[in-house]
Amino acid sequence: MKKVVVIGSGFAGLSAASFMARDGWDVTVLEKHATPGGRARQLKAEGFTFDGGPSWYWMPDVFEHYFGCFGKKPSDYYQLKRLDPSYRIYWKDEPMDIPANYAELQALFERTEPGSAAKLDKFLAEAAYKYDIGINKLVHKPGQSFTEFLDWDLARGLFKLDVLTSMRKHINSLFTHPKLRQLLEFPVLFLGALPQDTPALYSLMNYADIKLGTWYPVGGMYSVVEAMYGLALELGVKFQFNHDVISIEVDHKMARSVTAKNTAASNGQQDKLVYAADVVIGGADYHFMETSLLPEQYRSYSDKYWEKRVMAPACLLYYVGVNKKLDGLLHHCLFFDTDFERHGREIYKTKEWPADPSFYVSISSATEQSVAPPGCENLFFLIPVAAGLTGDTEALRDEYFWKIVDRFEKLTGHTIRDSIICKRSYGVTDFTMDYNSFKGNAYGLANTLMQTSVLKPACRSIKIKNLFYTGQLTVPGPGVPPCLISGEVVSKEVKKHFG
Repeated sequence: MKKVVVIGSGFAGLSAASFMARDGWDVTVLEKHATPGGRARQLKAEGFTFDGGPSWYWMPDVFEHYFGCFGKKPSDYYQLKRLDPSYRIYWKDEPMDIPANYAELQALFERTEPGSAAKLDKFLAEAAYKYDIGINKLVHKPGQSFTEFLDWDLARGLFKLDVLTSMRKHINSLFTHPKLRQLLEFPVLFLGALPQDTPALYSLMNYADIKLGTWYPVGGMYSVVEAMYGLALELGVKFQFNHDVISIEVDHKMARSVTAKNTAASNGQQDKLVYAADVVIGGADYHFMETSLLPEQYRSYSDKYWEKRVMAPACLLYYVGVNKKLDGLLHHCLFFDTDFERHGREIYKTKEWPADPSFYVSISSATEQSVAPPGCENLFFLIPVAAGLTGDTEALRDEYFWKIVDRFEKLTGHTIRDSIICKRSYGVTDFTMDYNSFKGNAYGLANTLMQTSVLKPACRSIKIKNLFYTGQLTVPGPGVPPCLISGEVVSKEVKKHFG
């Protein structure tokens, strides 16, 4: 039986491992941390349970497809609740709840801008087509050659995909009210680029948001990690936790083995363990694996290449527990009460710490009380910031935290500063240290036109025949659903080349 070593057990690594095991390979996953999940690890502190990273469950059909590839359903492992309202946006003047019911959303649009309900129908009809082609065709392309796109359906609908028009131009051609424009631009934040730099193809995200809905897996997003981990175990995948990979050994353009330090060795020594491999799949940070695990002559991309990449944001995260109930608040809350344009420029253009950032709050205890002690709430705050920033100190984190708490309290009418009994922060330096994240990014590469498909770092090494990559720095891109697809895509590439 041929052996494959998978580095990293994030969503993409778990996906790739399970597909390889299903296809008859002997699969070993090496994971730096003590538990699976990568950026989606779980944090428990003082009776509170937090999802460490991803907190939005969109595109349920992608999860259904994933588990269906193994004869399973998501409901075999976890239960889903559709959130209604889907989320709340806090503007400077008043909040806006985004209803899950489409007729109610149409009415909201019409009240905000007369005539916009019909325009929303047109916008979503186009977005539905893009979603069908994008999710069922484009994202499953391995990005190895432009010939992959010699597809009649793609060619016939090329102009309908709007790849040469920006999201901002597309939205502005239909809607005039600034709130509606910002509402429709918001989902591309998950893609890590400004609306004016993101192809209008990605209005497929609006279809995912509005038509497919916002869901919550009971137990949090970590329930999905546990499901994928459990499935992998059922398929015979072996996991080695607390295994910090330090090198990939290459001979005659073939990766022969992977060496890791056992950071939990019982004798107090960081024993080095070598795992032979017929194929290696890297699910850790692509840049790290290239620059730190491989001999220089086997790197596919230069330092200059990496420096030119447009990165999705890094984040300042805060995990906060309060000893009071915050009645009336929703699970997902977006705070767009400041200058969103300025914040975007600070992330992508000037690349500086933001003056007055937009931010996001998840209160999963609003949906599932068991994630917080009785009478308490858990809050997850997220501020997007530019990748590669320096000066991520505790003092700076505290400064930002109390800034956004002031705004949170003013806009929601709930005071929390005197009720905080649990507080943890996580920032650029943590992403770098824990995940070897390039420039401390949280999401991967920005989905700009020049970083799409074939123009992304390749999922197969250019110089090592049996080394493959999966995850947010290669195809199809950032986000949880794309990472599930990425594992499937890379497994098909392995199968194509190695049987």
